[in-house]
Amino acid sequence: MQIRDALPEEMDEAAAVLGAAYGEYAASMPPELWEGYRADIVDVRSRLYESELVVAEHEGNLVGTVTFYPPGGRNGRSYWPEEWAGIRLVAVHPDFRGKGVGRALTEECIIRARAIGAPTVGLRTSSIMSVAMALYKRMRFVRMPESDFRPSPSIMVEAFRLDL
Repeated sequence: MQIRDALPEEMDEAAAVLGAAYGEYAASMPPELWEGYRADIVDVRSRLYESELVVAEHEGNLVGTVTFYPPGGRNGRSYWPEEWAGIRLVAVHPDFRGKGVGRALTEECIIRARAIGAPTVGLRTSSIMSVAMALYKRMRFVRMPESDFRPSPSIMVEAFRLDL
């Protein structure tokens, strides 16, 4: 598996990986919330001006992707402190789960954040994304409940940070 920046001609393939990876959460959300969230998730091109789209490639196919936000700017719509880096939308195609793809993508973001001197990396996830939440805890991200939010009464989005 190779972790690298996405190529311009891979945007549609990366969007398809995101759609496949996050599709399992559709039933956990009200339909109107899901439709808006899905549209945002797969719109990889709109984030490129402020982020880096990182992909995992295996045997010529994209099997995972993550959006990395360097310090400054909006840091992944999370509005972390400006000096922080942000991670958003770690996605692993369902056929490649359990093979370390999500961890490798997250580690790449941490490496990039350290390389540019970010003191902290922030991310958010939800309890419905239990595999992701467990991964971030194993990687020593710590909770920041003061930065949580609720996009709907039934969903809590939880904030985490990793000091570098």
